[in-house]
Amino acid sequence: MEYIQLKERKDIFRLGFKDTEGNIIYDKDGKEVCIEFDLGDIDLPIKYNKCVTQINDARRELKNKFIIINKQKDRKGKGFLSHNEEEKTKVIKEFYKKMESSMDLFLGQGGTQKFLNGKKIYWEVWDDISEALKPHMDKLHLTVEDMENRIKNKYSLKEEKEVLKDV
Repeated sequence: MEYIQLKERKDIFRLGFKDTEGNIIYDKDGKEVCIEFDLGDIDLPIKYNKCVTQINDARRELKNKFIIINKQKDRKGKGFLSHNEEEKTKVIKEFYKKMESSMDLFLGQGGTQKFLNGKKIYWEVWDDISEALKPHMDKLHLTVEDMENRIKNKYSLKEEKEVLKDV
């Protein structure tokens, strides 16, 4: 049997993580923990847009559920918390699951957990991730114009080289 050797992708943008003291974070196998963005993925801007939309929707839904819970008459719960406090806790846990799922759409599966580095998810995590990514957003080329330019640059040069000229 003959084989085709696959090339390493050139258009993968990797972002590693450092802890609060500036030390590079490694996984249990000794590899640097990072998230990867496939810059050739035409869906990357769509994934980002969907991520932002889903997070905003989840926040709006959480606020609406809180309003509903707050309008209910409170009563004794099963333990230390009142019934309404228990309901709010359930709603927040559900919100965090939705938020992590939404962020992983853009960051890649497990990307949110890599960012959290073993910590529990929290309300401002999306804002913190957005702030951390801000200096790198231009490199991600998330606009349709960026994608069009990438395609034009790749194929316009190739066409010019292959054009036959009359002598």
